[in-house]
Amino acid sequence: MDVQFVTSIAPIVRDPETSRLFYRDALGLTFEGEEGDYVFTHKLEGTKHFGLWPLSEAANACFGSTKWPVDVPTPQASIEFEVADVTAAAGELTGKGYRLIHDARTEPWGQITARLLSPEGLLVAVCYTPSFHGG
Repeated sequence: MDVQFVTSIAPIVRDPETSRLFYRDALGLTFEGEEGDYVFTHKLEGTKHFGLWPLSEAANACFGSTKWPVDVPTPQASIEFEVADVTAAAGELTGKGYRLIHDARTEPWGQITARLLSPEGLLVAVCYTPSFHGG
C-alpha cells in the first residue's frame, strides 16, 4: 500500500452546533462549505479537508441508517488516507485480519472509500478522491 497523504480528518460530533462553536470560535477555524449539519474547509494547511461529521451522517455512510449500531464501538473521529487503488488497499487490510465496515464503493460525492474502525476507535477510510487529483 502506498499512502500518499492524509485526505481528511473529521471529528464525529454528537452536538453539531456546540462543536462548530468550539472549532470556529475557540480555535478560530473557518468553514467555507456546508452540507446539512456537515461543515468543512479545504483551506486548513496540513490537511486537504477538515470537517465536523455528525454521528448520524457517519452511520448513514457506513451502515445506511442514521443510527450507529449498538454492537459497534462509536467512533470519536474519522481519518481518511488517500491511496491509488482502494480495492487493493481494502484487500491488504482484510488480508491482515482487519474487518471492514464496508468494501470499496463510490460515495455520492464521487470519492471511493472502504472503511473500518481502528483499534482505538477511529473511523478509518482508505480512499481515492478524484477532486484532489484534478478530476
